[in-house]
Amino acid sequence: MNKYQSGGLLAFLLVMLIASINLVFSDNNKSAFHPAQTDCQQCHLAQGEITAENASQLLATQEKLCSQCHQKSLKVSHPSGLIPGQELPARFPLDWKNEMTCSTCHNVHVKGEASIRGGIRGKPLCLSCHQLTFFTTMADSGTSIQQSVHKGRISNEFSGADSYSMECMNCHGNEGDTINISINSKGIVKHNSGAVNHPVGMRYTDSYGRGSYVALEKLSKNVILPDGKVSCVSCHKGYSKKHGEMISVKSKTALCLECHDM
Repeated sequence: MNKYQSGGLLAFLLVMLIASINLVFSDNNKSAFHPAQTDCQQCHLAQGEITAENASQLLATQEKLCSQCHQKSLKVSHPSGLIPGQELPARFPLDWKNEMTCSTCHNVHVKGEASIRGGIRGKPLCLSCHQLTFFTTMADSGTSIQQSVHKGRISNEFSGADSYSMECMNCHGNEGDTINISINSKGIVKHNSGAVNHPVGMRYTDSYGRGSYVALEKLSKNVILPDGKVSCVSCHKGYSKKHGEMISVKSKTALCLECHDM
C-alpha cells in the first residue's frame, strides 16, 4: 500500500469515527440512554455544554428530578436526600452537600436502565454500607429489604395484581415465609396470621365511582396506588426499618376509614 492509499484509508476511518460519535450523541439516539428522550437542560442548570465542572449544578434535587418518572418507586425504596450516619465506601459518592442521593447508588447516565454501582444487588449491596446488626430489630431480620432494595423485576404472575404487590409476594408468597401470605384467584390477600384480608389489583377510581369511597384527592399521601390500583403498599410500609408496619394516615379510628366512606 503506497502513501496515497494509506492516507485515503486513514481519512476514511476518521470520517467513519466522527460519524459514529455523532450518531451516539444525536437527538435520534437519545432513547438508548437513561433518561430516554430527555434534553440535558431538563435536569442540568448549564445552558451550554455539560462538563465535569458544571454537571452537579441541577435545576432541583435529584429526588425531585428522578421522581418525574419514578414517583412511586422513590416512596418504597431506600431513603435518599439525607446525610448518612456513617462513612460510605468510595464507590458510592455523595453529592456536593454530602448527602446520599439517587446517584450515590446508581450510574445515572448509562445505556438502558440506570445500573447499580459495582454491579451488586441484594444482601451484598446492603452490607456494603450497613452492618448486620442494623437489621436485627426488624421483624424478618431485614430479609425482605435485603432481597429487594427497590420495587424490581417480577418472577410471579397474579392476575390483575399490581407490580408492587407481586414484588411483595416474591418473598411473602414463598413456602419458607413464616408470615404465610397468599393471593387467591379473586385477588384477595389472605393474611394467615389473622390480620384482615383485603383485595389488591382493583383500580381505586372504579370503586369510587360505585360510591362509599373517599374521593381520590382527599386520600393521605401515604396511601400509594401504583398505576391507580390498590396494592400491598397502599396499607403497609415497604422499604423501611419498620418493614410491614401499617402506614400513618389521618384517620384516628382505623386505616379502613382512610379509603372507605362508611
